[in-house]
Amino acid sequence: MAGAKNRPLSPHLQIWRWGPAMAVSILHRITGDGLAMVGLGVLLWWLGALAGGDASYLTFTRHMGEWYGQVVLIGLTWAFFSHMMSGLRHFVLDIGAGYELRVNAVWSVIAPLAAIALTIAVWATILLR
Repeated sequence: MAGAKNRPLSPHLQIWRWGPAMAVSILHRITGDGLAMVGLGVLLWWLGALAGGDASYLTFTRHMGEWYGQVVLIGLTWAFFSHMMSGLRHFVLDIGAGYELRVNAVWSVIAPLAAIALTIAVWATILLR
């Protein structure tokens, strides 16, 4: 390949300027992976505890009621809402809307803030009942 030396380099992270859309896109991937790994683990533990009887389910609820269990559950709730809001943003982009730089930047900031607000609302409802 004689002409391979003259080919342009593809852009990479040192060339692109970081913006909220890039951060939200990376956060979308991270929260999806977290939901798949941690969420699946908690779901399987819960299902196993249901099938295992009263003592097994009591162990599960005792751990989820402790501070570290609450941190995991709150984190999963935030990851769910963050992934959902970012997914809705991507859905709007997929239908061809929101590609203007300013609109895209605004929705890239709104998506994680909405996820935090929804997480607070859900856990305030759970803990304050």
